[in-house]
Amino acid sequence: MEQGVKVVLCSGRPLAGVVPFLNQLGIAGDNQYVITFNGSIIETASGKILKEAGISRETYQAIDDYSQATGLPYNVLDQNSVVYTSNVNVAPMTVVQAWENEASIHIRKPNEIDAATQMVKAVFTGASEQLDAHEPQVRAQFGTDNYVVRAADLFLEVMHADVNKGKAVQYLANKLGFAPDEIMAIGDEKNDIPMFQFAGTAVAMGNGSAEA
Repeated sequence: MEQGVKVVLCSGRPLAGVVPFLNQLGIAGDNQYVITFNGSIIETASGKILKEAGISRETYQAIDDYSQATGLPYNVLDQNSVVYTSNVNVAPMTVVQAWENEASIHIRKPNEIDAATQMVKAVFTGASEQLDAHEPQVRAQFGTDNYVVRAADLFLEVMHADVNKGKAVQYLANKLGFAPDEIMAIGDEKNDIPMFQFAGTAVAMGNGSAEA
C-alpha cells in the first residue's frame, strides 16, 4: 500500500463482517477501498459509499413469499449490516451470518419494515442438497431481473441485476486509473468468477471450488 498498490477486500459480507480484517491488515481511510455484498456496495475503508445498488421491495416480497411457500429459509441484509428474516424458526446459517457480522437478527415480515430501509442482498440458506433442489426454480423466478449466484454450498444469493464482484472491481479500477493487466484477483468461489474474468491475473485458492 505504501507503494501505491491498492489492497481491496471484495466480499459477499457486509462492511461489519469485513472490518475486523481491514483492521488486521491496516487498511483504513478514504484513500483505501472495500467492496461488500458481492459488489452491491463499493466504499472507502472509512465507510464513504461510492456506489450502491440494492434489491427492490417487490423482489424482497417475492423472496419472502417463496420462503413461506416452500419452507426454504432466507434472510436479507440492509446497508447497515442488520439481518432480517420472517422465518420464526431461524435457520442455523442465518445465526452464523449474523454472528460473523456482529449483527442482530430482526424477525420481521417485509410489510413490518420501514419502506425507506434499503435491502441490499437476500440469501437463501440451508443444507447443500436443499439448495441444489431449489436453485433451478430460484434462478427461473428471480434470475431475469436480479443477479443470482451460489456463493457457497450453503448460500444462494439474490442481488441487484447490475451487481457482481467483477463489475465492482471494474468500476473501482476505472475510478482509480488501473488497467485490467495491473490487477490480480484472488478468490475461491463462484461469486469470484466475474472478478477473475476482468482481472489480468486470476488466482484461485487451492481449497477453492472446482468452478473457481
